[in-house]
This record gives sequence, C-alpha cells and structure tokens, in this order.
Amino acid sequence: MIGRWHGLVIDCPDPRGLAEFYEKVLGMVRVQDDDGFVVIGDAPDRPGVAFARVESWQPPKWPDESAHLHLDVRVDDLAAAGEQVEALGARRLEGGGERFHVYADPAGHPFCLVRF
Repeated sequence: MIGRWHGLVIDCPDPRGLAEFYEKVLGMVRVQDDDGFVVIGDAPDRPGVAFARVESWQPPKWPDESAHLHLDVRVDDLAAAGEQVEALGARRLEGGGERFHVYADPAGHPFCLVRF
C-alpha cells in the first residue's frame, strides 16, 4: 500500500453551497470550512468529500460530454429520493433506467440515485 484514501475533491463555483446540498443528500456533517474549500464526512479523521472553489467552473454538457466521474447515491425509493434532491436544487438529466436516475447537482455535476 502506498497510501490511504483521504477524500474526493469536487471543483465548483460555490463550495459552501454545494457542501450544504450534499450534507443533506448524504447525511454527512461539515468537518472543515475554509474560504474556498469545504469538507463533509462522517468524522474529521475519516475520508470525506471536499468542495474546492474554481472560478472558471463549467459543468459538462450531459449527455454529450463525460463528467469523468460521478457519485452514485443508494436510495430505497427512486421517485421519493428524486423529489427530495430536486427540492434541494438538483435537476433530472437524460438517461437512467429502472434501477437508476441521473441528476445534476446545483453546480451541474452529474450524479445518480441508484436502487438495488
């Protein structure tokens, strides 16, 4: 092993706003809050999801451009979870199927709600 996973950093124009969105979606808490860089997670000593300010952020043009990576969020009810993320500022994107729906977060990053 070379190292341990520390976190995933997501570029965005508003780190605090996007962190708040994912805190509500994932049930995590804010473990670091600096100007331009916010981290959420289970605890400060565990891997987390970070949001870094990028002034020139441009979201991918889904589905024509790849997002290169995206989050999958496991849910019990796709329809109910979809309504909840839309109420938080997400929007439904093209694609998906019976077991997953594709959304864009408030900054335009694609993510999926998945049901198994």
